[in-house]
Amino acid sequence: MSVSFARPDVSDLLFFVYSRTLHPELFLVLAERRIAGPDYEATVQICEAGHVLQFRHSEHNLIEIITAEQRLFPAHKRLLDRRIQGCRNASCHLGAEVEYQVSFQLQRLEPEIFQRAHEELLLDCRTATLSHAFPSNHRFAPHPLSLLRVDSDRRSLLVHAFHTFPECYAIVKTQSLIEF
Repeated sequence: MSVSFARPDVSDLLFFVYSRTLHPELFLVLAERRIAGPDYEATVQICEAGHVLQFRHSEHNLIEIITAEQRLFPAHKRLLDRRIQGCRNASCHLGAEVEYQVSFQLQRLEPEIFQRAHEELLLDCRTATLSHAFPSNHRFAPHPLSLLRVDSDRRSLLVHAFHTFPECYAIVKTQSLIEF
């Protein structure tokens, strides 16, 4: 027996950032990739609603989450709590060493434009750091996609994420930069 996962409604999505670790049981991980540098570790994960980015440098922890489940997540050390709508930018510092900047947006597109964008993202899945195609809700509808592209060097980590929601012709995009 196989279990399929449906994406939540895009209007229910929330964006959280924490300066602490969280229990792994809070996430239903569908795909995962670890990235390590000389003095940092990062993990990117694709989950039902979006993604989880976990970053650790020295004693600093940072977790970025796109989810639809607000009640599951604690308020302790939550740096950012926003509904995903329109375009938003935020930044914060973890001590003097780590600076975090993010831009995230929800784009609702015309069906034809969404279809073209979805096809381009489908091609991008081949070269993405991490990607996942969800089962489609309708036989002729495109599969919801999530893909993450990670660029890293000794002092920074840049993550671009794209999540498609074909039922409402929407794409959630994030760009996260961590400098340390």
